[in-house]
Amino acid sequence: MDEQIDIQAQILTEETCQFTVDRPVYPEGSVYFASKVEAKGSPLAEILFDIENIVAVLVSGNIVKVTKSGHENWGPIAKQIGAAIRDQLGSGGLAIADTAQPDLPGEGEIKEKVQKLLDTEINPAVAQHGGMVDLIDVKGNTVYLQLGGGCQGCGMADVTLKQGIEHAIRQLVPQVGDILDVTDHASGTNPYYTPSKK
Repeated sequence: MDEQIDIQAQILTEETCQFTVDRPVYPEGSVYFASKVEAKGSPLAEILFDIENIVAVLVSGNIVKVTKSGHENWGPIAKQIGAAIRDQLGSGGLAIADTAQPDLPGEGEIKEKVQKLLDTEINPAVAQHGGMVDLIDVKGNTVYLQLGGGCQGCGMADVTLKQGIEHAIRQLVPQVGDILDVTDHASGTNPYYTPSKK
């Protein structure tokens, strides 16, 4: 009998759910698919796009993040996604094609482009709300950001990152994989965040 593949699902937003697998899914780094066309040749991503209302798939190491449209409950969809991940990994075949990241820019080029975007578009916009976004690092094609000022601890920080900043970065550098917020939103001085007093 095949070894059981353990997967933990965590709903991040109404649109996004993260699946943490107990083994590597794509050990080569991270790759983002914005459509079924982009997923062609990568079996796991192709299968996930066959599930109704799936609009984006990110695979990074042992993490699979799936974005859906609509307001359907994650319960039934998450079960389909978990089954698809288990089936693909259980088959022994590659989940993501080696050719999934054509023309991947170097870390220096990604850093330069993202920093320019932050300086010219994103920071002037978030500064109006007392916030700022710093580029901490780029490793491979994974971008690490830190939100500061009014963005640190703000309840809308995740929405700002996912719907605004992440979208802008992907428009500029489509080959970017994961975009991670490394901010400690529970500490620091912030006008929008007040820890509960017990």
